[in-house]
Amino acid sequence: MSKSGRPREFKDTAVIDAAMEAFWTHGYEACSTDDLCKQTGLGRGSLYNAFGSKHELYEHALLRYHEIGIEAQIDILQQHGRFKDRLRALLEWAIHEDFTNEGRRGCLLINAAMERAQRDPAVKRIFDRHVDLLKQALIRAAEAGISAGEISREKDAAETANMILSSYYGLRVLNAAVQNREMAAQIVEGTIASFQ
Repeated sequence: MSKSGRPREFKDTAVIDAAMEAFWTHGYEACSTDDLCKQTGLGRGSLYNAFGSKHELYEHALLRYHEIGIEAQIDILQQHGRFKDRLRALLEWAIHEDFTNEGRRGCLLINAAMERAQRDPAVKRIFDRHVDLLKQALIRAAEAGISAGEISREKDAAETANMILSSYYGLRVLNAAVQNREMAAQIVEGTIASFQ
C-alpha cells in the first residue's frame, strides 16, 4: 500500500524493466522524470504514487538487474564440467551481454557503482551484494577445481576468486569503454591460461 492507502497497482516487473532501460540509457543523474514516463508509459503522478520517488524506482531497477544477472552467472558456475570450462562460459557470457545489449551500454550495475556508489548507500549495498554472491560462487567453483586437480593445491580458492573477479570486472569495464571484441577475447584466453 502507498502512504495514501491506495494499492501500488503499477509496481510490476514490466514497469521496473522499462525504468531499468531508461536508467541504463541515461544514468541516474541524467534520467529525467519525462524519460521515465516516456519509457514506462505512466504519467508522473502514477509513477510516483507507485514508487514514491525517482531514487526508489532506481533501487527497484538495480535490484531487478542484479537478480537476473546474478542468477545467470551463478547458474553458469554451478554447471557440471571442468573449472576452466565454467570460467570460460562466465567470461563469454559477459562478452555476449556487453556486446549485444542495445547501444553497448555496459553493465548497469557497474555503471551505477561508478556513478553513485561512493555517495549512495543503496547503490553500494546492491553492488556489494552482487560482487559477494559472485565471489562465493567462484570460491565454490575453485574449490571443486582444486579437489579435482585442475587447479594447483598451492592456490587458495578465495585468492583465485579475487583474481578472477579482477579480470572479470576489468573485462566488463573495457568492453563498455573500449568496445574491442578482439581485446575481450584475448583477456578471456589470458585468464584461462593462468590456470594451466
